[in-house]
Amino acid sequence: MLRGYVLHTRPFRDSSVLVNMLVDGQGRVDCVARLGSGKSSIKSILQPFQPLIFELSGRTSLKNLIQVEAASPAIPLSGAVSFSGFYLNELLVRCTSVDHGGETLFFTYHSTLMAMAAGFCQSQLRYFELELLKEIGLMPTLTVDINQDAIEADYYYRLLPDEGFVSALGPKTSHYSGDMLLALDEHRLLPAHFKQAKYLMRLMLAPILGDKPLKSRALFK
Repeated sequence: MLRGYVLHTRPFRDSSVLVNMLVDGQGRVDCVARLGSGKSSIKSILQPFQPLIFELSGRTSLKNLIQVEAASPAIPLSGAVSFSGFYLNELLVRCTSVDHGGETLFFTYHSTLMAMAAGFCQSQLRYFELELLKEIGLMPTLTVDINQDAIEADYYYRLLPDEGFVSALGPKTSHYSGDMLLALDEHRLLPAHFKQAKYLMRLMLAPILGDKPLKSRALFK
């Protein structure tokens, strides 16, 4: 049996739905699920944040989802925290595909949901964005600049697209403190870092997200 999470569903045909999933060891998988009816319906468990075990069948990239069961109770995200969960799901759907599917992201995703359920902090979103960007090959190193000199906590840096960070003079909106870059890399962001880290992650995600706004961001408003 495989394990995974539903990222998004939409009607397909008859009593079936098209499901975007994050599957342990496989990453993004798109599949068709027959919902069934009455007591045999799987609609109630085919929901976001519900750990599932299941099987996949089929020889094409669009699989069939079968033998679906709840692996454990759904991870309890509520209120504004659930919006953050939907944000993670939308990022995965928009930034991955069945050809480049985020094979290493299952544990990161599961751990982030668990951490948010225990006590939300926006740094959890930044760490997930960081790992996603690494997986899809868009994140430059945060420990050395483009000259291979170590990032210094007391210095400021600016980002050169497709290259990396270069030393800069003084704090500006488009400059990042070395302290923040190192803290982000080591997953130890402090509240003083949050604004810069959020700005950097949005800048890094922009090329793959394009002009189409994220629906989950509108929930926060």
